[in-house]
Parts: sequence; C-alpha cells; structure tokens
Amino acid sequence: MELVNNTALRKDNTLLAITHLSQLLHYVTGFGGFLVPLIIWLTSRKNVEGMDEHGKSIINLQLSLLLYIILSIPAILLLGLGILTLIGVGILGFVLPIVNAVKASNEEPPSYFLTIKFL
Repeated sequence: MELVNNTALRKDNTLLAITHLSQLLHYVTGFGGFLVPLIIWLTSRKNVEGMDEHGKSIINLQLSLLLYIILSIPAILLLGLGILTLIGVGILGFVLPIVNAVKASNEEPPSYFLTIKFL
C-alpha cells in the first residue's frame, strides 16, 4: 500500500474497471464517454491506488480518438480513406476499454496503443 501525505491509498480494482468501461457511454448515450471518466479520475486520483495512471491513459485515449476523428473527416475526400479510419477508431474505442477494464481488475497496468501522450 502506498502512502501519500500520510494517508494510505486504497486498492479499488472495481472502480478502475468501471472507469475504463465508462468510456463506452459514447455508444449508449452519444456523450459522456469523456466526461464520466474525467470526473471519476479527478475525484479519486488521490485516494485510489493506480487511478492516476489509469485515468491519464483513459484521457489520453479519448483525446487521441477525438483527434483521429477530426483528421479523418477531411480524409474522406481522399479516396474514402477517412471512412476506414472512422471504422478503425470506432472499433478501437469499443475494444480497448473492455480489454483494459479486464487488465485493471487483474491489477495490470493499462496499455492503450496508438495513443498520444497528452498528460
């Protein structure tokens, strides 16, 4: 158990997994896949062990996916390449949170590939 400012960080793998799975709100409600993990991360990063690392990787993934979507829209005019990129972003945005939720519940570090390190 890690000590920060003389307070013990609690181990909560369920909250880490829920934070990863909350990214899927994009597919259910159309929004919230960025805001809900951001709120969970900001409110519990100092209390839950590993939340800072997982939260940063989630936000980096969401910002990277948003950037890829913005860049793929003009690429639609280039032989439809942007449509393939949008399909790929949709698949990655669905599969990676599920894989990393399982990793979080098994106490493994997150691994989001093709992400840009913003944080």
